[in-house]
Amino acid sequence: MTSQAPHQPWLQRWHVKPIGWTILLVVLLVASSRMTGVDVGMFLSNLDQFTALLTRLSQPAWDYLPVIIRPLYETIQMAILGTTIGAALALPFALLAAGNLVHNRWLRGGIRFWLDLVRTLPDLLLAAIFVAIFGIGSTAGVVTLAIFSFGMVSKLFYEVIETIDMGPLEALESVGAGKLTVIWYAVLPQILNQFVSYFLYTLEINVRASTVLGYLGAGGIGVFLQRSLNEFNYSQTAVIILATLVVVMVIDGISNHLRRVLL
Repeated sequence: MTSQAPHQPWLQRWHVKPIGWTILLVVLLVASSRMTGVDVGMFLSNLDQFTALLTRLSQPAWDYLPVIIRPLYETIQMAILGTTIGAALALPFALLAAGNLVHNRWLRGGIRFWLDLVRTLPDLLLAAIFVAIFGIGSTAGVVTLAIFSFGMVSKLFYEVIETIDMGPLEALESVGAGKLTVIWYAVLPQILNQFVSYFLYTLEINVRASTVLGYLGAGGIGVFLQRSLNEFNYSQTAVIILATLVVVMVIDGISNHLRRVLL
């Protein structure tokens, strides 16, 4: 008897399926560029200017580094303070929004609606509002970062809470433990690792965001970034970007170390 090769569908044999998806993706990209008015030809024609900008950024003015140390320190302080306030406020709201802890759907739905509303507000809009209220300075930046952190961290927290093991909670409730006792001994120990990880992740985002908030007068190193860009002094801009990168890398290293310790 002669063995026959297993029958393969012609779609798999000729790789028609991947080719079809590729063609569909190209068609969608072309249609999207036409509908949004994106001029790909202009991007290609100005590619030399982009290369020239990268060349100027590749020559940092290191003598500018002592000038930005203090505003960079202020930026880190703003990020830490705003993240801490936002995360502290997010924890009780996350507990109220978790479906496995709060069974009243009206209360849970109202809390989630409020959290969705907070996340809808862009941080630049919040910064503009609080600069108008508090004036130019770091206060507006801290309040903006606190509200931004509150909206993001609260969602991450209640999604983690909904995945915890309910066994310890049921055991404590069976012996008559109160809600606060159950949360302290059965919920918080299970989410502590994720809590620290999300806190540091939000802190990393806020360090980058605070540099942009400086454009609106919210303090920090963003003021110096705006000044260097307005003066087309890209050597100073490169130093600011590299200094911010170092801070973000340090925060990422601390986050990885704490995650290993807590695990």
